[in-house]
Amino acid sequence: MDTRKSLALRRARYAPVPQHAPIGMAQARRFDAPRSGAAYARAEGLEHPACTTLPERSCRHALVDRAENARLWECEQGITNRFDAIAPTLQDIAGLGPGRAFAARAQEMARERLGFELSAPVLERAWVRGPDMGALYAEAVFAALSSAVARFSERIREEAAAGQSLDSLLVDCGFHAVDISACSDGRLKGLFPYILRLPASTLVRRSAFAGALFDVEEDVRHWEHAELRRVREGFPTTADVGSRYLKVAVYHGSSREPTREGCAAHGSDQRVATEAALARLDEFRTAIENAFCCGAGTDILLIGVDTDTDAIRIHVPDAKGDVSAYRYVDNAELYRNTLGLDADRAQLAVYDAIRAASETKGWGHGEGMPHDGMRRLIATLLINNMSQIEYVAEYHGGWYGDMGHGERFVSVGDGFPEVQVRNIAYYARVDTVEEGALDLDVGVKIFRRLNVERGLPIPMALHYRFDGRVPGSRARMENKIRRVAAAIRGRYAALAEQGLLYLHGSIQDLPLGSPMEEVALA
Repeated sequence: MDTRKSLALRRARYAPVPQHAPIGMAQARRFDAPRSGAAYARAEGLEHPACTTLPERSCRHALVDRAENARLWECEQGITNRFDAIAPTLQDIAGLGPGRAFAARAQEMARERLGFELSAPVLERAWVRGPDMGALYAEAVFAALSSAVARFSERIREEAAAGQSLDSLLVDCGFHAVDISACSDGRLKGLFPYILRLPASTLVRRSAFAGALFDVEEDVRHWEHAELRRVREGFPTTADVGSRYLKVAVYHGSSREPTREGCAAHGSDQRVATEAALARLDEFRTAIENAFCCGAGTDILLIGVDTDTDAIRIHVPDAKGDVSAYRYVDNAELYRNTLGLDADRAQLAVYDAIRAASETKGWGHGEGMPHDGMRRLIATLLINNMSQIEYVAEYHGGWYGDMGHGERFVSVGDGFPEVQVRNIAYYARVDTVEEGALDLDVGVKIFRRLNVERGLPIPMALHYRFDGRVPGSRARMENKIRRVAAAIRGRYAALAEQGLLYLHGSIQDLPLGSPMEEVALA
């Protein structure tokens, strides 16, 4: 065995190896692809986990929606290009030099390259001490964000029909509500529209926390709200229907650099990230059972994402609803094993993989198969993700070039459903700074390396949604966002005093696609 391969096998720690191999990562794979992605893979002959012909030739799977892939690529380019143009444009503006025509020339350049104007007062003061490039940078990031939200709000509204189809699928699978908590890492920012291919849905709640360590007490309250709606409104099913509440946690790791580019909240230790997310799921289910007795039906599901390829693994529950870190379906392997099959045979193979995982022995042994609805949902997610595996193969050469963090801003609050693209933002779900301190601290740590070390400020976009049906909701949310802003400035006072922290406030009504309204924070 050559030295490189030996090193690769020692570093292949994307998952612990069970005593009896499930469909997945039991066989050590060569994961030492370098940070240059497909270019290096081509030079070294690196084998892709899902498509062995990459990067020279992409694979074509019968279950992949290529038309949707093309649409999502256009969307990704439309969003990322707005942000990628900021730094080069500002560098050229900085090189214009002082003079009477500086402000006019800078605005012309911004309009042409960025599609919006920069702050006139900042440009007009530039003749005194030069342009405040930190302020212009932060302003440009927030302007690009606002522009992206406005552009893709219409797309969100157009997806209403797809959301209704997802609602129908979930109810058919026996779920009346789904609560998905992912890690707040920016590489998972495209989890719903890209990795899982899930449209906006009235039955699906989304949140993000550092390390996928969601707030159990908060999620119990959301469970109570969902169950109350069933009793009061019969939505989406009446309380006497045996449907269930599903809680999902999504962790992540890096197959190429597992000890350096994994989850920052867990020290890039894949085993710790998996077990921590699973522990939170068990705590949530136990809390429901202890508070509302064993008849309060809840299911849990654990999903892992390889942020280098976007391939997922789904940990298959057993007949009792229990989840194991060692019982799962690896979708990269499933994609590879079903290449060349027609759509019908490939779909059957997906269900066979779920059954095979359920029969895992050793550490991953469980008590039988999950219920039919859970199997159908897992199969849907696996098939959806096959399109994403091929998306990364087709448009990124199989591996993302930005293997590590590359976020453009920190998103604080409720997030921006309209702007969901990989590495566009680090997302911190914050109601109060005291409770969200861990998530904020991880985000600031990431941006110290991404921005501060380069002399750029940290842009934080504080965004909350109000309920226009509730009297006073808008005013209360405006007050809340100002309180959170003041607390953030206090927590990171040194950065703020050095001009290395810029905050932007905005609110939106609850319906997706509602206009975004700016809130003055000063």
